[in-house]
Amino acid sequence: MDLTDQSPEEVYSVWALPPAPVRDRLRRIMEGLRAAHGGPTFEPHATVVGDFRSHRSAAIEVLRTAAAGVQPYTARVTGVARGSFFYQCIYLLLEPTPEVVATSDHCCGHFGYKRKTPYMPHVSLLYGDLTDEEKEEARKKVEELDKDICGLEFEISELALYRTDTADKSLESWELVEVCHLEKK
Repeated sequence: MDLTDQSPEEVYSVWALPPAPVRDRLRRIMEGLRAAHGGPTFEPHATVVGDFRSHRSAAIEVLRTAAAGVQPYTARVTGVARGSFFYQCIYLLLEPTPEVVATSDHCCGHFGYKRKTPYMPHVSLLYGDLTDEEKEEARKKVEELDKDICGLEFEISELALYRTDTADKSLESWELVEVCHLEKK
């Protein structure tokens, strides 16, 4: 750890990034949902480690160490769902395969992160505070925007560290800090 790091402790998250063609496909869905329901813009991702506090240099070092122990893995979309809070408004459920869950467990262990709820791998498409009716309308819109999204499989070969102050619902302070490429062993 960089003992000279005088940066303040901030809130970070670790994200699994879909490959570029899948990110573009997801962005189109997200843009369609925002056009209909509003909400902030964010990068398509699956959260691997939820929000935790750290100094920047320590978080980067831990991410690099954790990523060195993870190989690329496959994620598969199993459905479109609606959640009960802002950061899980509308999302794609991912199959909780042993590789998906083990990656999160491995990284959480490195960061000393203790989950408050069981891990539910997903890719959020819309952040917002919508009514149940609006959420159901948005969930159906996902299927209209991309009728083949369920069953989509893609390789995760990048983990990213993002600064994610969850108090900032505009997401304007959110920032990509570091990307680690996963290597096949």
